[in-house]
Amino acid sequence: MNNCETIFALSSAHGKSGVAVIRISGNDLSKLFERIINKNEHIARHAYYTNFADDNGDLIDQCIAIYFNAPYSFTGEDVIEIHSHGAPAVINKIFDFLREHNCRIAERGEFSKRAFYNNKMDLTDVDGLIALLDAQTDKQRQSALRSMTGADSKIYTDWRNQMIEITAYAAAILDYDEDDLPKNINEKIIDKTKVLLQVLQNAISGFRSTRALRNGFNIALIGETNVGKSSMFNKLVGSNRAIVSDIAGTTRDVVSQQIDIDGYLVNLSDTAGIRDATDIIEKIGIERTHDEIKNADLVIHIYNEVPNTINKNEITVINKSDLIKNKTNTNVIYTSVKTNDGFDELINAIKNKMHELMSGSESRVAINERTFELLNDATKELNNAITKYDGNYDIFAEHVRHAADAIGKILGIITTTEIADATFSRLCLGK
Repeated sequence: MNNCETIFALSSAHGKSGVAVIRISGNDLSKLFERIINKNEHIARHAYYTNFADDNGDLIDQCIAIYFNAPYSFTGEDVIEIHSHGAPAVINKIFDFLREHNCRIAERGEFSKRAFYNNKMDLTDVDGLIALLDAQTDKQRQSALRSMTGADSKIYTDWRNQMIEITAYAAAILDYDEDDLPKNINEKIIDKTKVLLQVLQNAISGFRSTRALRNGFNIALIGETNVGKSSMFNKLVGSNRAIVSDIAGTTRDVVSQQIDIDGYLVNLSDTAGIRDATDIIEKIGIERTHDEIKNADLVIHIYNEVPNTINKNEITVINKSDLIKNKTNTNVIYTSVKTNDGFDELINAIKNKMHELMSGSESRVAINERTFELLNDATKELNNAITKYDGNYDIFAEHVRHAADAIGKILGIITTTEIADATFSRLCLGK
């Protein structure tokens, strides 16, 4: 990337802190660095303790400064890191100094954008970085690190290379005599395309689990009025988030809370009780309950007595078990918020359902909304190559080439300004 502008940003958290990290990136920053450390020479990747002063000689702060020379830095350009005290006044004074030395404040994600254009990372690595910065649980951290360190990139690159190879052989069929080509090359490239199509379809089928891993596992508590949904919600989240009352229809809207269960992020929702309501507001709440059911990865259906029919796709809970004498049905979980009975069993059932959905998601290629659409495009093109070529390998090669282009857009090898800008704008300043 050819960019003569030097940028800077606060890479640590905003607000008062013990230490702040200010990152600077640009071309040939050696003179600026030596000015900061007040020396005539420096060693890359060496931490210098410095009395950092402005151009009038007034002390700004006592800092640690480190110089990362290109291309051995995050952005691939020269990078300076200043570790100062985290007082807002100190940070602002350093910013003023940098502006006076022809540096400008970075845009959102601009450091990562420079890393991308300097071939330090591709768009799947950037997606992983975004996910890591958003990670709230250990499972999210593991998945994001896997993407950020190139695991997804390797998979996508392998798929794209296979498509390029298939395209090359299809073109060779048109340009060379049969005797000059590998035996049965026609059948082999068709079979290879079919296998690759199946691999992509399997990846797309895992979108739901990888989305749940990255964005949270959606669990909805549902049931009729006064079965104890709100009490159970409060018990699971560990605080009185939902109003609890004996009055039927107390919950009029969806109340949600994010919690960590077994390392997975869970979006737990308490919903309005399902019944034939006449109140307009309650009706809206019940409509939103049905929306939550549609969007849920898991439904916990709460009753006060065992229902005639049990949905195997749900966890069926019989609440207020302290009032029930006969607890013989093994297909339900008996709980009591009052006595705490059954909650260990309920948590284990939730864990089992999550692990069932998430099975293999940690090792799958991570798919977000951007990559999901492009994978669908690639899948359609491979399917068209197989079903529509009708012996015409020129048409076959064209469809496979379009599929390779879609994978290239996932990686950012083939990209548009809109795709790149939309991706990097999701990052914070300093990244």
